[in-house]
Amino acid sequence: MIPETGHFALILALIIAGVQSVLPLAGALRGDDAMMRTGRTSALAQFVFVAAAFACLAMAYVQSDFSVINVYENSHTAKPLLFKISGVWGNHEGSMVLWVLILTVFGAAVALFGGNIPERLRAAALSVQGWISVAFLLFILITSNPFLRIAPAPGEGRDLNPILQDVGLAIHPPMLYTGYVGFSIAFSFAVAALLLGRIDAAWARWVRPWTLAAWMFLTLGIAVGSYWAYYELGWGGWWFWDPVENASFMPWLAGTALLHSAIVMEKREALKVWTILLAILTFSLSLLGTFLVRSGVLTSVHAFASDPARGLFILMILMGFTGGALALFAWRGQTLRQGGLFSPMSREGALVFNNILLTAACGVVFVGTLYPLALEAMTGDKISVGAPFFNMTFGPLMVPLLLAVPFGPMLAWKRADAFAAAQRLAFAGGLAVIAGLALAWFQTGGPVLAALGLMLGIWLIAGAFSEIAFRVKLGSAPLAESFRRAVNLPRSSWGTAIAHAGVGMTVLGVVSVTAFQSEAVKILTPGDTLDVAGYSVSFDGAVPREGPNYRDVVGHFTVRSGGRIVAEADPAKRVYTATGRPTTEAGIITFGVSQLYITLGDPQASGGFAVTVYHKPLVTLIWLGAVVMFAGAVTSLSDRRLRVGAPQRARVQSVPAE
Repeated sequence: MIPETGHFALILALIIAGVQSVLPLAGALRGDDAMMRTGRTSALAQFVFVAAAFACLAMAYVQSDFSVINVYENSHTAKPLLFKISGVWGNHEGSMVLWVLILTVFGAAVALFGGNIPERLRAAALSVQGWISVAFLLFILITSNPFLRIAPAPGEGRDLNPILQDVGLAIHPPMLYTGYVGFSIAFSFAVAALLLGRIDAAWARWVRPWTLAAWMFLTLGIAVGSYWAYYELGWGGWWFWDPVENASFMPWLAGTALLHSAIVMEKREALKVWTILLAILTFSLSLLGTFLVRSGVLTSVHAFASDPARGLFILMILMGFTGGALALFAWRGQTLRQGGLFSPMSREGALVFNNILLTAACGVVFVGTLYPLALEAMTGDKISVGAPFFNMTFGPLMVPLLLAVPFGPMLAWKRADAFAAAQRLAFAGGLAVIAGLALAWFQTGGPVLAALGLMLGIWLIAGAFSEIAFRVKLGSAPLAESFRRAVNLPRSSWGTAIAHAGVGMTVLGVVSVTAFQSEAVKILTPGDTLDVAGYSVSFDGAVPREGPNYRDVVGHFTVRSGGRIVAEADPAKRVYTATGRPTTEAGIITFGVSQLYITLGDPQASGGFAVTVYHKPLVTLIWLGAVVMFAGAVTSLSDRRLRVGAPQRARVQSVPAE
């Protein structure tokens, strides 16, 4: 009965989404308050029914109800409870229910906390959200129903893909989907504004918090997925330019550009056309990612489904929303005024430069990801576009962008003094140059350009510190006055500086592990030793171990430095009993922000094992930097001026009337 209840809840949610997609917009166009209010009610009701459907599916997993095909194909009675729950979204059908659930969460949040948004705009935006819900609820009910039954019910399930039975995969998809789906709010507001003909600085202020929330979850979701691939797949890499990884990276790049463009629109009422276009393209790239993962056009450990019918349905959704929004943009775009003028040497100019490079980088990733697919579809020829292409095209675009990042906050609006900004960044520049020269002097190997990468990372971190120091007049005012200024500094300014410092940390980690990673591979028998990066790794032997739903062969390693034991590791080769599928469980030892990464290979006829040991300097900064970026976004969102529903006290009366 529980699966039928969940199925019925999805049908009711579809009906309510249909109401939400029509009545509020009609009310907004006619000026009917009663019809507009149906948007809020239907958004909340739709959330309740989708949440009920999700809860029913989760209950079927927890209870191991194998009469439900989805549970039978993706669960097992011996699976730990955490992975039974995460199995709900560890498959195509369940993950789509989670996708729609998050969509309704955002719609309900706009309904509850969007009191500062004009009623007409909110009603129209909720209608657009309703269109998206209708499309994806139809997709689930027609092609991907998670509640289909099988009779007679099997006594045991097939189990979840072993590499998905991990804590990282319990966290990664919900965060990633929150980022993906969160950009639908910016899309909906953009389409609503085009329909109503109202696009101004206030629009940018209403959209910014939602965009920032989506961006920060997408940032953390990508980072968690990167770390999961790093330790779970046993390859020792943090990024592979996998097409599905790129599918999440493209909306992140476009969303970053959108955030900065919205600032210009809010502060100076400039870049209106560009900001609206970015809002449309960012969510369109999220839909593209959904298509790539579920269409079967890609083969990847990240891919969920390979059913062409499902892929065609999502492609129609992608074309419908993207094509429709762009057609509306082309129709209305000519009526939009560009807003205030500004000098190229200004904060607006710096943000435009930021946008140009970010969108160019997004274009590079787009071409590198889709060109092989287009070529194969048209000619049948298969080519591979991998890391060399992206490193040679994406990297050169990032260098000038990262050089410019600290300058932006130091420049005044409309017209600025570049020399004065450079003076304020003299400390950051000097520190970066010293660090680069020191690395070039002391390095014993690695690419020459590693020094430039190190300089960029230090430049970003020190530049973020310099921004705060300038704003609080550190060193030019009494310490008490600087402290008072720091306390009163807007949280959005703190958030910007923290996020920029996080980017610098990630750059340092990427450069260090790329340029200076050490690797050693050897067949070891018990008692043998392998040396790497000043560490001596001794193999003490391997023993079998039984888990709840798997069998391990666990190797024990002792790590010494300077003759003394500093750590131990237990990498393993694991086989899941239900499927017979193997996984590699790496042994990872962290020293400060660097790591030793040990993998146990297949047993050899000689009685030993193939062992690989990597030394990865500063590698954890890659993910710590993402956490710091997330913290910066949270800090900015805590600023009262950015929170949805918190009106600006001095500017409430200045909001333009309809």
